[in-house]
Amino acid sequence: MLETYGAQDATDLAALVACGAVTPTELLDAALDACATLNPQINAVVLPQEAVARQAISAGLPRGPFHGLPFLLKDLGCEAVAFPSHNGSRLLANTTYDRDSAIYDRIRATGVVTWGRTTSPEGGVGAATEAAVYGGPTRNPWHLDHTPGGSSGGAGAAVAAGIVPFAHGSDGGGSVRIPASCCGLFGFKPTRARLPDGPYVGEGWAGMAIDGFLTHSVRDTATLLDACAGADAGAPYHAPPLLRSHADAISRPPRRLRVMLVEGTFTGQAIHPEVAQAVREAAHLLERLGHQVTPALPQADVAMMMRAWTDIVGVGTALGIRKALKGRALTEDLVEGIGRGACAHAETLHPTRYLEAVGQIHSFGRQMAAVFDPEQGAGFDILLSATLAEPPARIGRFAHHSDDYVAYRTGPGGIFEYSPFCAVFNASGQPAASVPLGMSAAGLPIGVHLAARFGADEELIALCAELEKAAPWTARKAPLRVK
Repeated sequence: MLETYGAQDATDLAALVACGAVTPTELLDAALDACATLNPQINAVVLPQEAVARQAISAGLPRGPFHGLPFLLKDLGCEAVAFPSHNGSRLLANTTYDRDSAIYDRIRATGVVTWGRTTSPEGGVGAATEAAVYGGPTRNPWHLDHTPGGSSGGAGAAVAAGIVPFAHGSDGGGSVRIPASCCGLFGFKPTRARLPDGPYVGEGWAGMAIDGFLTHSVRDTATLLDACAGADAGAPYHAPPLLRSHADAISRPPRRLRVMLVEGTFTGQAIHPEVAQAVREAAHLLERLGHQVTPALPQADVAMMMRAWTDIVGVGTALGIRKALKGRALTEDLVEGIGRGACAHAETLHPTRYLEAVGQIHSFGRQMAAVFDPEQGAGFDILLSATLAEPPARIGRFAHHSDDYVAYRTGPGGIFEYSPFCAVFNASGQPAASVPLGMSAAGLPIGVHLAARFGADEELIALCAELEKAAPWTARKAPLRVK
């Protein structure tokens, strides 16, 4: 059973359930067995709720596209009555909810068997997952000395290890795409507001955060997005309507596209040579497929965007911490260094700074839109770059020990130097994806990043599917996983 379970993507496993070759109970047992074997080494799965999962099977699962498949929620957001959450923080440990979030309702309707949560850094801040509440860092199944990324690092590690075939994540600055890159998975960030945020929040991080999924295949992500897309009642805004479903989009190749190739960072700095080589190889592949690839740089104020992003997330982090403290002192035993630093930074900002920063993010979105607009700029369809500037970082490099929140994000050797690409598209709201096309000489995954114009999710995911067909990656497995 474990051999069958570990070898499939979610779509294949769902077909086995549909034809009666395997039962939801057998798959849950396989997931729990895999977790018992592998989780002590990677520390990715927390708060298991086996009884809840078995009760869901007994009561009868929805007949959705992933009927009977084991599934995990990120331990941040995706509020669900049956699944308490630590939210990556000792301050918020064992938080319970009085109603289910809209995104969880839609995930549940696909027929999955949710049985626990996956680790996240405190506040969802950072490109590694090493929160104190979990008693140790979350490690990468490709190499235990390296991070699986963040903030959906536990989800990436659990999927790469074969504990579950796919998992929920969320992305406010690359938090789906970074783990996808680190763990050799596919990660897609939809257009802003494509997925519901309610009822607990109207928008995350001024609209920069959105839910998503860590999967082995493009088709798994496409099916999940189709099942979950659409604003919930009362949402402050919603994404432009899709012209066709994600699943329909990947059924045939996209039109031949104009691709901007960025071999370094968006501001012209060099990146790790192995990562740059993976980007060039992806460009050559796109050219062989008939797409037009042109080296260029986007004309946008990335430094301004990152300052605004840092202030917005700092204020949002401080707001969450202050609410949870309920008048208690902000102490080291409750909140890690980066969280305390975010609170301190927020206190230095003028009361008008938050709205100024939101305005700068909106201005930046218009700058990035011009890159894809033939009337304002070159009219590119796709922007191709690396997902990260380096292969996966070592454990400890981005731990939350420091209380200098700003330096952690934007200082020398900080998160933005390591991850200078992903947050750009959280700020612009454009769809973006990390595709697992590269590998380092040391055997670590390298993601290649693709982004499209606002609302063009179908075209982007169709291109990802075309790349997957041309250079299949699903047979490439992490050394530490279900065999």
